[in-house]
Amino acid sequence: MELFKQTNFDFLRWKWHFIGASLVLSVAGIASLALHNGPKLGIEFKGGMEITVGFASEPNVEKIRSALTSALSSAPTVQTVAGVNGGNNGILIGTEGGESQLLEKNRAIVLDTLEKTFGQPGSGKLDLNNASAGKLADRLRDPLQKAGVQLSDPQVADLAKAITAKRDGLSGVITNLDQLRGLDGLTPQVLTVLNQECYLAPYNVRDIQIVGPKVGDELRQQAINATLLALAGMLVYIWFRFEWIYGVGAVIACLHDTIITIGLFSLFDKEITLTVIAALLTLVGYSMNDTIVIFDRIRENNRLNNREQLGDLINRSVNQTLSRTVMTSGLTFLAVVALFLFGGPVLHGFAFALVVGILIGTYSSVFVASPIVLFWHNFADARKKTAPVVAAPKPADEVRNKQLKKVR
Repeated sequence: MELFKQTNFDFLRWKWHFIGASLVLSVAGIASLALHNGPKLGIEFKGGMEITVGFASEPNVEKIRSALTSALSSAPTVQTVAGVNGGNNGILIGTEGGESQLLEKNRAIVLDTLEKTFGQPGSGKLDLNNASAGKLADRLRDPLQKAGVQLSDPQVADLAKAITAKRDGLSGVITNLDQLRGLDGLTPQVLTVLNQECYLAPYNVRDIQIVGPKVGDELRQQAINATLLALAGMLVYIWFRFEWIYGVGAVIACLHDTIITIGLFSLFDKEITLTVIAALLTLVGYSMNDTIVIFDRIRENNRLNNREQLGDLINRSVNQTLSRTVMTSGLTFLAVVALFLFGGPVLHGFAFALVVGILIGTYSSVFVASPIVLFWHNFADARKKTAPVVAAPKPADEVRNKQLKKVR
């Protein structure tokens, strides 16, 4: 299937415009990284603790920050994220650094502070929105028997699992027990016991991540090694598959894509996490694939007509692969844009890296990698033309005859 037939766009005419745009983005990104002392690393790389909390309604961030600052030895970071039902009613609480014991202590302090601030710790009841299925079953077992509800231990456990599953399906926060109606086994008697033994806190602890400093350092080094090894392997492959200059051009284009993407993460104050590293490696492979397709067509056309000017040959090759580039990059771009818009906060960084990477990677194959090959060949041809011509040595017989004439 070809979207474009017999196109004849002069792509290389615009190479300096795109190279200039790349330089601006690269310099802006590097300057931002320098000002911020490097990229903003996620908890996986810098070590620390992060707790994501979803609230039923938009919470008072200053109230949370004040309560946690008073309880913790160092001030935590408290910021809003997408929460229940897609609103800005989620809170991300983080503490940086520290040994594993300190991180565990901070986790307990944060959870205890949230309960004191928003829960009912003095009521003696169980917080249904933050209880596990096992704790809920243990809490309900005896009161259900006293209330005359004939349920075996496995049935109580299944009921507790059904209730917590329903809660998780409601984004983790139940605001009224009537929301549980319709569950199998949830009779009016069970609902009465549930109301007596449990209360509904206006929040739910959705996720807890704790990474020690040693693990963070190891993950950071592994991420750097994975990226560099991927680039080195691709350089070697293209070197043998084409020429060394093609490999250099492709790797420079991939480095260009990676630098600009990381720079944009710094400019937009986004974290570099493990999922973002996965996205960076994905876009490196994606960009390299686009570049190889164009290089392969350049090589094929050069074999068929090696007298054609290299600039014209590159333009013709890019035009011939234009339909394939638009279809593959365009459809993939639509998919990652949907992921960016609707994927939620967990996939936000991953999707952002792919959105940026596909745009940058697609044009770098045409306007960065290909011009590098063109510049090198033009430079090599210019050196050949300006090289001094060395006179061929005269035959030995001719030299000997001249010497004899001089003697005579």
